[in-house]
Amino acid sequence: MPMKYQIYSSHNYRQIPQIEKLSKEDLQSIDVVGTVLPFKTNNYVINELINWDNYRDDPMFILNFPQKGMLKPEDFETIKQLFNRQADKTELKDAANKIRHQLNPHPAGQSHNVPILNGEKLMGAQHKYPETMLFFPTQGQTCHAYCTFCFRWPQFIGMDDIRFAMNQVDSVIAYIKEHPEITDLLITGGDPMVMKASILDAYITRVLDANIPHLQSIRIGSKSLSFWPYRYTTDVDADDIIRTFEKVSKAGKNLAFMAHFNHPRELSTPAVEQAISRIRSTGAQIRTQSPLLNHINAIAKTWSDMWTRQVKLGLIPYYMFVARDTGAQEYFGVSLLKAWDIYRRAYNKVSGIARTVRGPSMSCTPGKVRICGVTEVMGEKVFVLEFIQGRNPDWVARPFFARYSADAQWMDDLQPAFGKKEFFFEPELAEMLLD
Repeated sequence: MPMKYQIYSSHNYRQIPQIEKLSKEDLQSIDVVGTVLPFKTNNYVINELINWDNYRDDPMFILNFPQKGMLKPEDFETIKQLFNRQADKTELKDAANKIRHQLNPHPAGQSHNVPILNGEKLMGAQHKYPETMLFFPTQGQTCHAYCTFCFRWPQFIGMDDIRFAMNQVDSVIAYIKEHPEITDLLITGGDPMVMKASILDAYITRVLDANIPHLQSIRIGSKSLSFWPYRYTTDVDADDIIRTFEKVSKAGKNLAFMAHFNHPRELSTPAVEQAISRIRSTGAQIRTQSPLLNHINAIAKTWSDMWTRQVKLGLIPYYMFVARDTGAQEYFGVSLLKAWDIYRRAYNKVSGIARTVRGPSMSCTPGKVRICGVTEVMGEKVFVLEFIQGRNPDWVARPFFARYSADAQWMDDLQPAFGKKEFFFEPELAEMLLD
């Protein structure tokens, strides 16, 4: 029998039966933080993933419900006072937007990734790395539930000046045809799997019918396996989704489903097992990725357990990311030193089949930078770094060094080692960002 999909957000979350377990202070935190950062969950997450008997420390609760520490104390107090004096919606929105603009809504230089076709910007697409183009379909600019760490949070809060979305897949096709270096199209959002099967099929069919020889892979970036696996099993158009996936494989293209799993519990239900099995039956690969998050998965055993479980289910561990410098990074972030240590200790507890995973990786402005380790060179303690992806492909796999810092949490916190004034890529990057 189909599972009925029920959404909860700031407007109706107090209707959740389990919410009576929360204190007045907990409820206030949800109201205040949910005014600034997006908040949305659903009945699958509530009933099958969250441990309500220990909700304050429960990773799935923290992953979905706003927490007080996700805002700076002064910002929390500003919104709290507006609530206390029952400020109108306009005043609340203005105060929230002021805070939002301080939270780096364009991490990793996203505004510099917008491609241009015939002199016009394609505002629903990004092209940062030569081989991969990102497409943000308008109908996919939401999710079944929102992760509280999400680096694309501006997509969900009505800040139109910092929102990526478009309907015109024909423009994407035309751009890809003009760029033979593009081998992969990543359909992302939000979450494209919130779209009706007919809409997703229309987009994918247009791409396949264009018969672009150099386009080898279609990727779909989605959190739906974690937050609504019934999308592939009992939803009214679940079978249509499966047929669309099969269509990609039959057309001779690789379909890579880029699944976001942040904790082993998301892999524990019968619903997700069945959904994974159905997707894999279409010939699709499922690759997995997640940021390393304080309060949720900043424990080596959590990662080794998750990777082991993923391999057992036929998934391919792909990336461990560093929490991006946006939104609630101060709450979720860990030091690069700790990130590397967690990765190393988790990595050495899994079999070679799970060691497809790469990380910890920072998706920063110049590219995906991996922390390879800490060592000593010529008497100086340093981080060893390398590009997994770069705005210039020539940067990839070239080791470089940063001065050791026990507190650094992001690329911008690092300084070049050995007395150098800048990293090797910085002059060229500066020129790129001027274009």
